[in-house]
Amino acid sequence: MTQFDDQQLRAQAWFQSLRDQICAAFEALEDEGSGGAPGRFVRTSWDRPDPSGEPGGGGVMSVMKGRVFEKVGVNTSTVHGTFSPEFAKQIPGASEDPRFFATGISLVAHMANPHVPAVHMNTRMLVTTKRWFGGGADLNPALPVAADTADFKAAFETTCGRHGADYWDRYSKWCDEYFWVPHRGRGRGVGGIFYDHLEGDWEANFAFTQDVGRTLLQTFPMLVRRNMDRAFTAAERDVQLRYRGLYAEFNLVYDRGTTFGLKTGGNVDAILMSLPPLAKWD
Repeated sequence: MTQFDDQQLRAQAWFQSLRDQICAAFEALEDEGSGGAPGRFVRTSWDRPDPSGEPGGGGVMSVMKGRVFEKVGVNTSTVHGTFSPEFAKQIPGASEDPRFFATGISLVAHMANPHVPAVHMNTRMLVTTKRWFGGGADLNPALPVAADTADFKAAFETTCGRHGADYWDRYSKWCDEYFWVPHRGRGRGVGGIFYDHLEGDWEANFAFTQDVGRTLLQTFPMLVRRNMDRAFTAAERDVQLRYRGLYAEFNLVYDRGTTFGLKTGGNVDAILMSLPPLAKWD
């Protein structure tokens, strides 16, 4: 049996605890909605065989389709094994030793009402010969509302300020750069934070990563409640479906998490959980 150290076990336990808290909060929102039965998360476990033939960890895919959340996934995974020689060259610290460990949580919510912004959050810990955290959270409204954007960013600016004087400036800029869609000449979403390769003081970096998750948990339900009962038109639904096409394009072409999951033999359904249930292109 693979033995994990204390830091690996603590990170894994936090991501699983955060998943449970988010799922409970989102199911509570479903109970507050109207029109049809409230949704509930369905959890599916999966195992990852390492190319070496040894067990390579796995995860749990949690998906809900309901009356407030048209589709939301909250996935956790803990995988380990050996990178392929080609992929190892792209991962810090893996060229020296291709063995790795990764644990994290990934959340994507596509909403039934186009006035409610979609949201993405991912936080993770990776271990090679180096050890770091990465992740972030970003808001993705089809019909942007200035107050929603301001409140979301303000929450994460406050969070960043608790952990590093330059975190907000660095990580909000990194978010805008990371979620740029070159072939469309525009960004995906209205911003948030993105960070990666956060090394050094493990306890401080873990505390920041936990705070990112708690901020999403505290902030996003407020935005949902603010907008989920607003009336919308067929034209606004059309705008939402076309925006989802942009979202899908980014995740399939540019997203690092999608690439990492596919390159390491993760569960394909869990990796592609981020894709919307419906989208539209011309």
